[in-house]
Amino acid sequence: MLGLSLHGVRSLVAVGAHPDDIEIAAGGLLLSLAAANPGVQVHYVLCTGTPERHVEARAAAAAFLPGARLSFALHRLPDGRLPAHWNTVKDILHEAATVLAPDLVICPAQNDAHQDHRLLGELVPTVFRSAFALHYEIPKWDGDLGRPSVYVPLTDELMRRKVELLHKHFSSQRGRDWFDEEVFRGLARLRGMECRSTYAEAFGCDKLLLMPR
Repeated sequence: MLGLSLHGVRSLVAVGAHPDDIEIAAGGLLLSLAAANPGVQVHYVLCTGTPERHVEARAAAAAFLPGARLSFALHRLPDGRLPAHWNTVKDILHEAATVLAPDLVICPAQNDAHQDHRLLGELVPTVFRSAFALHYEIPKWDGDLGRPSVYVPLTDELMRRKVELLHKHFSSQRGRDWFDEEVFRGLARLRGMECRSTYAEAFGCDKLLLMPR
């Protein structure tokens, strides 16, 4: 299995449909990236959310990316209706591309069963054509998990920290049956087994350019 390093990632655009999408799917990657690259530049893009949920998202981003240079584009499109706002979503992504020309973009999977996630997964590669894009997975009742091609191993401590921060910063979601430590750890344990680590987060990747230096 070929391993690449996060040390070369100096800038990131993190795209989510809803507050908590990014951290549930890629909280371990964020923690690892911040540790590998102090001062990394990160632009957070969320398409939906109430003012209260946006407060959660800002606090979570700061906690998952300590020391990062953060900027935000937090929007209030209707949850579950992003396909009906295709033009606006496309404009949001193009605006993000003018804010930062990132080394890495993370976004939902293109085959995600949730229509909001799926739209972002389809549009991100059409906007960020020169960036390395990783498509993250979000566990849900639809049962849409696939076969990932990229893994980010997580130590026991990173996994513990991820769960701790999820519960601390997204208190509005604690009553939901899917917002559960066993769900987060269970998926991470399965993905960890697939890459011979205790825990891992997994992503899809359509294109990867290997440079000679």
